[in-house]
Amino acid sequence: MITINVVMALTVGVLYAVGFYLLLQRSLMRVLIGVVVLGHGTNLLLQIAGGPPGRAPIVGEVPLESITDPLPQALALTAVVITFALTTFLLALGYRSFVLTGHDEVQDDVEDRRISRQKAPSAALEDDVLDDGSGDGDAERADDRVEGAAARGGGAS
Repeated sequence: MITINVVMALTVGVLYAVGFYLLLQRSLMRVLIGVVVLGHGTNLLLQIAGGPPGRAPIVGEVPLESITDPLPQALALTAVVITFALTTFLLALGYRSFVLTGHDEVQDDVEDRRISRQKAPSAALEDDVLDDGSGDGDAERADDRVEGAAARGGGAS
């Protein structure tokens, strides 16, 4: 039976929490760091789940009870490769974004905003009604500012 140390379980939990928090950021470098932290958390979780070290998994040389399970080690190696591939992809994506725009912030997609505005309910909500009663809301004016900034090639600020 495998028992997991509470400190190690909390460490894995903190690594996953920090990794997911960083994945939700708009900066590609923070997303990259989040992927790396999640990769380390996954490797640690797999090594903890593998149990204590044992003998080499060669059948017939040692009793079956003292053999180490090779599956967690194989999964950890796979997790390392996947994390490396995602890291190199996100580094290239961040570098390309920095070269094209001068920063690595992910901007809102103007086309997505236009489509979501088309699918909006036809009845105006109380907060969306302007003083002149036209039914256009603050969200639509903000969308227009974002579209105008995108047309000029600038940011949404």
